[in-house]
Amino acid sequence: MPFALDWKFEGPAAPYFVAIDEGYFADAGLSVEITAGQGSLDAIPKVATGAFPVGFADINSLIKFLDQNPGAPVTAVMMVYDKPPFAVVGRKSQGVEAPEDLESRVLGAPPPDGAWAQFPIFAAENDLDMEAITVEPVGFPTREPMLAEGEVDAVTGFSFSSYLNLVRLGVPEDDISTILMADHGVALYGNAVIVNTDFAEANPEAVSGFLSAVAQGWTDAIADPEAAIESLVERNPAADAALEERRLELAIEANVVTDWTTANGMGPIDPDRMAEALEQIQLTYEFETPPEAGLYFTDAYLPEGGFPLE
Repeated sequence: MPFALDWKFEGPAAPYFVAIDEGYFADAGLSVEITAGQGSLDAIPKVATGAFPVGFADINSLIKFLDQNPGAPVTAVMMVYDKPPFAVVGRKSQGVEAPEDLESRVLGAPPPDGAWAQFPIFAAENDLDMEAITVEPVGFPTREPMLAEGEVDAVTGFSFSSYLNLVRLGVPEDDISTILMADHGVALYGNAVIVNTDFAEANPEAVSGFLSAVAQGWTDAIADPEAAIESLVERNPAADAALEERRLELAIEANVVTDWTTANGMGPIDPDRMAEALEQIQLTYEFETPPEAGLYFTDAYLPEGGFPLE
């Protein structure tokens, strides 16, 4: 059963390899093969065409894909990043610690960046004057180096990636401010496990078993990130184990283990929050048909109450 990831074999991918190594997929009668991706959009067409029965993708990208391709056989079935990693990452020494600090400063933003795409929502929720922010278009490879050199005061990016890139460039950790958009009024969800709906309808037990194994992999990784990274390094020997362990820990702390998932389990979504998220998406995107949560997410393959995280 091929599984299409959103990105490379980095820290946050480790739980899926744990699920293979610990036999959780095998216990569900599944033989799973994991393929790296090239961004949060990458897995959606792979799953929609049926090339992959399951994938991992940003639900906001999925919502827009389904609006543009109504009836495409793909939906989200398990929320993994309860909070998306969309962030503004700044330098305290350059005066950026809170959203309002961005006014009168220079923000580096790669035009195709997922976090930059949500910035108008973040700006609206925090009453920021966009005229007062100097936005500098930057490339992905130059984004963190420019912040490290002081050429920009903050950047948009994924919280765990931009943070670690800065640390690797020698910026002291106590000088880095990570402003997670989800903590400042942005109701959007993050990445979810998505399925081909034709496959899921024909193989409901396989999908339920897959999700259960994924949850067990995450539970193990939360309990022991260092051991989880061993499973990752087996597949990506060039990886820096300490760096990827830190990346996994940052994703767990900011995106996976939240107040909501601690209380309600991993996997489900809060209907009220999803309704608010759909309203916010309309600040930056014009829907062709009225948005409706049921088009993009189903809890049909989840246990009642989600998966406990411990």
